[in-house]
Amino acid sequence: MPTEFSSTITEQGSMADRAYAALRDRLMLLEIAPTHPIHEPQLAEELGIGRTPMREALKRLETDHLVVSYPRRGTFATAVDFHELNYISEMRQVLEPVAARNAAANRDPEIRAQLNGYLARIDSLDPALDQRSLLLLDIQMHRLIYKAAGNKHLEETLVRLDNLVTRIWCLVIDQMPPIAEHIKEHSALLRAILDGDADLAAKLVTEHVAHFEQALRSAP
Repeated sequence: MPTEFSSTITEQGSMADRAYAALRDRLMLLEIAPTHPIHEPQLAEELGIGRTPMREALKRLETDHLVVSYPRRGTFATAVDFHELNYISEMRQVLEPVAARNAAANRDPEIRAQLNGYLARIDSLDPALDQRSLLLLDIQMHRLIYKAAGNKHLEETLVRLDNLVTRIWCLVIDQMPPIAEHIKEHSALLRAILDGDADLAAKLVTEHVAHFEQALRSAP
């Protein structure tokens, strides 16, 4: 009996993780529009999961400030508030350099192989890729750097901040320079991390965060 119970919990957890990842990306990329309701039965059927994993995923997304629940009204995608950019950037300016420094000190072969893989993809980037693919490449690369920092609390915080700033980015992306140019900025950062140059990695990511905030603010 205990073994069967444990197996059920693991299965539910994996389905909840799958639902969480799928909904997080849709919310982050505004494929579920801000303030729109979350249709739980429809999404559960679409993702092939039950009600319990869906509810677990939504609880996590509420902690991430991507959805909000109201008694007797349901769950909705949160609004995107451009004024939050100042607070998000303030935290990223402090935490991103810490992550970059830690990542530069990480000599784990698997992590380094993944970083090299992203560097190769950026160096041979096809600007004709669709916007969603380019956005996801940028997001995945940031998440890898956060993972390479080797601090799960730092990683979780930065992922949440990056999710929120990506939503703001998606609001104005059509008024900004081509996204491929933004992604190519990461080439020097990845090289600094792979070279173990913590000071340069911290400097480059600080400049990147500042430049990105400025670009968002200058969008018409």
